[in-house]
Amino acid sequence: MTSNANHENEAVGTKTIATKEAPKMPNIKVFSGTSHPDLAKLIVGRLGLDLGRATLKKFSNKETNVEIGESVRGEDVYIVQSGCGEINDNLMELLIMINTCKIASASRVTAVIPSFPYSRQDKKEKSRAPITAKLLANLISVAGADHVITIDLHASQIQGFFNIPVDNLYAEPAVTKWIKDNIPEWESSVMVSPDAGGVKRMTSIADRLDIDFAIIHKERQRANDEDDDSTVLVGDVSNRTAIMVDDLADTCDTIVKGAEKLLETGANKIYAIVTHGVLAGNAIDKINKSCLEAFVVTNTIPQDKNMKSCPKLQTMDISVMLAEAIRRTHYAESVSYLFNNVPY
Repeated sequence: MTSNANHENEAVGTKTIATKEAPKMPNIKVFSGTSHPDLAKLIVGRLGLDLGRATLKKFSNKETNVEIGESVRGEDVYIVQSGCGEINDNLMELLIMINTCKIASASRVTAVIPSFPYSRQDKKEKSRAPITAKLLANLISVAGADHVITIDLHASQIQGFFNIPVDNLYAEPAVTKWIKDNIPEWESSVMVSPDAGGVKRMTSIADRLDIDFAIIHKERQRANDEDDDSTVLVGDVSNRTAIMVDDLADTCDTIVKGAEKLLETGANKIYAIVTHGVLAGNAIDKINKSCLEAFVVTNTIPQDKNMKSCPKLQTMDISVMLAEAIRRTHYAESVSYLFNNVPY
C-alpha cells in the first residue's frame, strides 16, 4: 500500500518560488533552488523571463521534497543553485531538481552553479584523502544533467571530471571593469597575487589592464611549523595602489596577512577582489579590522547579511554573465565571447 505513505511526515520549512506568466523566450524554463533566489531573479529579469514554479520543502525528518509546478516536457531547463549556505542540503536539492525535470521529459537540463562546491578537494593531498570534486561531478551527471555552467572553478581541471559539457566562465572581465570604474588612477596601480596559486589569474588581469604585478610568497623556515611562516613580496608596490585578486576567500587569513605585508612595504591603498566570498567564521571581523580600502566580491554567494556588518564589503553583479551564458546556450551560440567581455 503506497498511496500516501511518503507524506506521513509533516512538511516543514516550505519555500515556494513561482512565476505568474509564461516566458517570452520559447521552450525555456529557469528554476531556482533555495541557496540564492535573489541571483536567480536577477538572471531571469535580464532574460525577460519569469522563474519557473517550484515548491521546495523539507519534511519533519529533514528529507528534501521537490515539486515542479509546471510542465517541462520538451523544454530547455536551467536550474540555478549556488554552492553556499547549507551546502549539503542545497546540493541534494539540486540533484533532486535535476532528476525531477529529467524524468518529466525535459529536452535538456543545465545546472547553473555559480559557486561550485567542494572545488578545493580536486586531488589527493595525502594518503586516503577523497577527491570529492570528482564525486560531485559524478552525482550531477547521474542525476541527469546535460550541461553545467559555473564561474571561476578553483581548479580548471575539474571540467575534466565531467562526461558532460562544462562552461567555466571567468570573472576577469567583470573585475577589470570594476577596477576601471572604481579605483582612481588605476593605470599606476599594481596587481598582486596573495599566494603562488593565484599567479596565473592575477597576471591575466594585469595583462588586460597593462599594469605591473607582484607576488606574495610564503616561506616556511621549518617543516610543519606554521608559526614560523614568513611572507616575501616579489615586486615593487611602494607609493602605489595595490589590488589583490583571488578566486575564493574563506577565512580571509591569506588576504588580510597579504594586505599587512603590502602596507609594510609601502603601498598607499590596498584593495582585495575575490570571485567567491565564502567569508566563514570570523572573516567579517578580520576584514573590518584590516587595512583594506575595500573587499570586493561577486554575488555568486549571497552577501546581504555580511554587507550590513562590514562597511568595507562591496559586491559586483555577475548575473549579466550568467544570463548571457544561458541565452547563448539556449540558442546554440558560442559562449567564448564572455571569456573576454562583459555583456551590456
